[in-house]
Amino acid sequence: MSDGRPILAFEGITKRFPGVTALADVSLEVRAGECHALMGENGAGKSTLGKIVAGIYQPDEGRVLLDGEVIRFRVPLDAAEAGIAIVHQELAFCPNLSIAENLLLGRMPSRGGIVRRGEMEGEARRMLAAVGLQIDPATLMERLSTAQEQLVQIAAAVGRRARIIVMDEPTSSLSAVESERLFEILGQLKRQGVTIIYVSHRMEEILRLCDRVSVLRDGRFIKTLETAATSTDEIVSLMIGRSVGEYFPSHLSAKIGPPLLAVEGLSAADRVRDVSFEVRAGEVVGLAGLVGAGRSEVARCIFGVDEFERGTIRIDGQAVTIRTPSDAIELGIGLLPEDRKRQGLVLSMSCKDNLALAVLRRLAGRLLFSRRRAGRLAAEYFEKLRVRAAHPEVDVAGLSGGNQQKIALAKWLARNCRVLILDEPTRGVDVGAKAEIYSLIDELAAAGKAVLLISSELPEVLNLSTRVLVLAGGRVVGELPRERATQDAVMRLMANVKAA
Repeated sequence: MSDGRPILAFEGITKRFPGVTALADVSLEVRAGECHALMGENGAGKSTLGKIVAGIYQPDEGRVLLDGEVIRFRVPLDAAEAGIAIVHQELAFCPNLSIAENLLLGRMPSRGGIVRRGEMEGEARRMLAAVGLQIDPATLMERLSTAQEQLVQIAAAVGRRARIIVMDEPTSSLSAVESERLFEILGQLKRQGVTIIYVSHRMEEILRLCDRVSVLRDGRFIKTLETAATSTDEIVSLMIGRSVGEYFPSHLSAKIGPPLLAVEGLSAADRVRDVSFEVRAGEVVGLAGLVGAGRSEVARCIFGVDEFERGTIRIDGQAVTIRTPSDAIELGIGLLPEDRKRQGLVLSMSCKDNLALAVLRRLAGRLLFSRRRAGRLAAEYFEKLRVRAAHPEVDVAGLSGGNQQKIALAKWLARNCRVLILDEPTRGVDVGAKAEIYSLIDELAAAGKAVLLISSELPEVLNLSTRVLVLAGGRVVGELPRERATQDAVMRLMANVKAA
């Protein structure tokens, strides 16, 4: 519980990157023991401010005060020693090391220069148990799902017993069940007097968890509000200057066409088991399930990323062979993966060149790649998706998470794929951009595309989908038409609980 005194204060913070000012003269206070939300559109500066607290960035101007004293962290280790931890939106681990090695990196128990692995794994097991993750700490990080990696990162912050924890989109890849567990942990931390800086685009989480919310817009501080005395409409208005209501898809009134994608008896080891379904032209089919249910695995098999042991994939009713992503792309299939940094983008390349990757043949001249055509294409989708960047030539690595997601999506829109598999399409995306992406998905379906939508946000699945398939243990355990696809009905299928 907050005692009202500021534990952290930002005074005139300015941070610049090449071609953009991420923060401009930001001043605000965070009280000890409170859960303080930072909100704003993608590119507003929320994550940048959190990284300054954690010692990842240093401000170009202004100062940060901790307990009334000016601090300047040179490296993240300085912040950690001061009792500050961060849960990143974009997961940051050493994939070739084990969970235990990552959790205790820099402080592994040892004797005579030799790591005491039993002691290390025992401590890691305790940290994992605190977030409800039952997994062998000797498992390599590269074998975990995105949601499991997120939970490990939360375990690292909680396990270090930090007094200030910055959480940047902590539920972005968690299911409803894992999110509820996180909320319980946050409640425990607050009761222990831990201060939490909570960066999120999910309004319902902010209003439920946070004591106060500070709004940033275009890198500037706008206002701090008491959560109990504000509303969604007021926060959205401060963030983007307009109201964003719930999106109701128009493709539902369009005529459904024949199946564009059909999957029959798809099986891959114990990850995918005898999965069968179809997606028709003009449909958005939602794929729901808990972490580990097999949703992303199904998508990866269809797109040729992972091999499958048996089963048939049909496009336009014809059985096809898909051994590689190139095969899938040639058949008119596009996949927006859940991990945009590792699977959806080339971070060292520009936004323009990332957009061009899916349409290289179209952009080729008689002999050479046409950079002029690529520039026109990038400008078109920068405008259509409202990408916030200085220009299309900037490296995609320098964009905010939400703007990176827009580039990853624009690549497949430019390809004009007939079948689109969207795995967590609004992960880390603000409320304004969410409405734009929802509208794009709706337009795609209305234009006769077949869309397979995978999302951990049940309201998103229920609101956009024509019907919902539920996976559990790698199997399809139920299919619900839109009129019967309630949150309760879907969650009961996900958890294998019968209706009362």
